[in-house]
Amino acid sequence: MQVAVIGAGHVGLVTAACLARIGHDVVANDDDLAKLEQLRAGRPWFHEPGLPELLAETIAAGRLRFTADKGEAVRHGQVIFICVGTPSRADGSPNLQYLEAVAREVAQALPAGSFRLVCEKSTVPVQTGDRVAQVIAREGPPAADYEVASNPEFLREGSAVHDTLNPDRIVVGTDTQRGTTLLAELYRPIVEATGCELLATDRATAELIKHASNAFLATKISFINSVARVCERSGADVELVARGMGLDPRIGVHFLKAGAGYGGSCFPKDVAAFAHRSAELGVDFGILRETARVNLAARQRVLDKVRDALWHLAGKRVGVLGLAFKPETDDLREAPAMDVVRGLLAEGAEVIAYDPVAGDQAVDLLPEIKLAPEPLDAVEGAHALVVMTGWPELTQLDPVVARERMAYPILVDARNALDAEAFGRAGFTVIGVGRPVRNALTPAWR
Repeated sequence: MQVAVIGAGHVGLVTAACLARIGHDVVANDDDLAKLEQLRAGRPWFHEPGLPELLAETIAAGRLRFTADKGEAVRHGQVIFICVGTPSRADGSPNLQYLEAVAREVAQALPAGSFRLVCEKSTVPVQTGDRVAQVIAREGPPAADYEVASNPEFLREGSAVHDTLNPDRIVVGTDTQRGTTLLAELYRPIVEATGCELLATDRATAELIKHASNAFLATKISFINSVARVCERSGADVELVARGMGLDPRIGVHFLKAGAGYGGSCFPKDVAAFAHRSAELGVDFGILRETARVNLAARQRVLDKVRDALWHLAGKRVGVLGLAFKPETDDLREAPAMDVVRGLLAEGAEVIAYDPVAGDQAVDLLPEIKLAPEPLDAVEGAHALVVMTGWPELTQLDPVVARERMAYPILVDARNALDAEAFGRAGFTVIGVGRPVRNALTPAWR
């Protein structure tokens, strides 16, 4: 099948490469000429495991190519995916002007007499598809044959290629059986290979499934972070509480990981957008406002813990391990680590940070950060060590060696990622999330 993807970002590029991987003929469009040149050479402009290999394979096979001409992409694709950014405004509503602009350009390029299925892939509020259809009706040629559909993505940065090719569900929202049939054929290789369910709904329901899913997952994270505060004040262990909760299949273990809160390009934006759209529809979705408030408070508590441990931050050297909002990505959007680093710097601390892929981008945003080439380099001379991203390689950090290199043996583990007992035995004071403060004198470790 011939497919067009408008927007070669985190969602669009992965979508284009994966659809080409399963045999479709894909043309991806983007306005950034430098980005297109890099992509034609098979080099993605962001870090995503498996994507470089996928680009090399599909470009070499001739099933994926890139263009700056939207008209070329629209003429090519029977199915046209719109994958553009929908950033938040100050009031929490998404800025949909880029979506409208692309819809207008797509409409003007629609060929007469040849059916096109225009699919929202970007995460948008419910009923946005109605607006897109309105734009196309106004801007498209009178003889245009088209339908606007919703096909939301459920990708996790760091495993987006795997999630596309091995989804737990595929949701398609259409107005007609013709649209549903076309998308079912598009995804048939994935459905047959994985056995995942293809859920066919109306367009508004598909839009709402995406926002409701992300908002619910964000709420689980804020819930367990609130439980963590109770644990810290009562002497309980949030890790064991979460494990006990997760053994109930009605709850499940996923997204019950206490820490510094969620970040990235999806959860913060989608929670705000869902709350805003609900209010527009006359629904006071107060739990979403509380979810966002708790999430921001989780970041502040990390900074408070460092300050409490050191008394004053001015003149102190703080090592920070991890800057990206989660492992296996270089995405710094809404990253909790960046807020914590800003707070440390604002109070006069010197910050030396390590991240295997996001360091250079962090320095572009905060030039005051000093980068460490290896985790142990971030430890050198530090008065406190703060873990902000649970990169797997950090578990290899030797607590004895780290203790020898630090000025003060203080570990603030905002992700409960390191072995608290091992660091305690090495002489560290270990301050985690939702756990009692540990040190070498903790009775169980003597």
